[in-house]
Amino acid sequence: MGQIRAILLPGSVLPAQAAYGALIAALGPDVQAITKDLELYSGDEPPAGWSLDTEIDGVLREAHARGWETFHLVGYSGGGAAALAFAAKHPDRLLSLALLEPAWAGNWDWTPAHAELWKKYDQLETLPPEQFMPAFMRLGVRPDVVLPPPPPGPPPPWMAKRPAGIEAFLRIFKTYDLDRARLAAFRQPVFFALGGLSNPDDYGEIASRLSRVFFPDFHLEVFPKRHHFDPPHRIEPERLAELLLRHWRQAGG
Repeated sequence: MGQIRAILLPGSVLPAQAAYGALIAALGPDVQAITKDLELYSGDEPPAGWSLDTEIDGVLREAHARGWETFHLVGYSGGGAAALAFAAKHPDRLLSLALLEPAWAGNWDWTPAHAELWKKYDQLETLPPEQFMPAFMRLGVRPDVVLPPPPPGPPPPWMAKRPAGIEAFLRIFKTYDLDRARLAAFRQPVFFALGGLSNPDDYGEIASRLSRVFFPDFHLEVFPKRHHFDPPHRIEPERLAELLLRHWRQAGG
């Protein structure tokens, strides 16, 4: 069997290499893993008309540039939502799908608790910039989780783009048509990594909902000590690498 080919999409905060560097090292030489930054951050402002389809087009260009007809796709947070959209529109290009707490998974079959949570996400748009990120992070974890303070020193230059990028994701989630029926027709294996300390009304609800959509080839792996902002690809890369390798090898290709 040749090298495993995978494209990894990051979330709406860290750049791809910073997010996935430890995981790529843990995956080893048998995996050709490509970290692809989001199209959302290709300029100083979100591109005009940006949507999840923009991210889909970016993945297609990346695959075409490498001559990859098929590949495995991994997505975390906002990148996970883009990966779901890709699976719905181009299932024939994927050997498997791996979701690391996708930020959103369609606007159907929401629980009341999930709907209530999204009302709080909507309220973030009214906050001043200095309050936006702390409030955004607080919504993603269990109430008793203590979030770390920002690192000392000035923020990196790319951080200035992140509030506008997150807001762009939140806006497109309200209107984007993620087709449930097309996702349900996806036949390749789906892996989902869930942090035990993440907000269960958010990522836990999404995992439960997608397990019904992708049944029977859906595998959920819980990382009890992790949450959305200290995810397994950064904190437990060796364990996640082992699980992804098993997932990819079972998928074949």
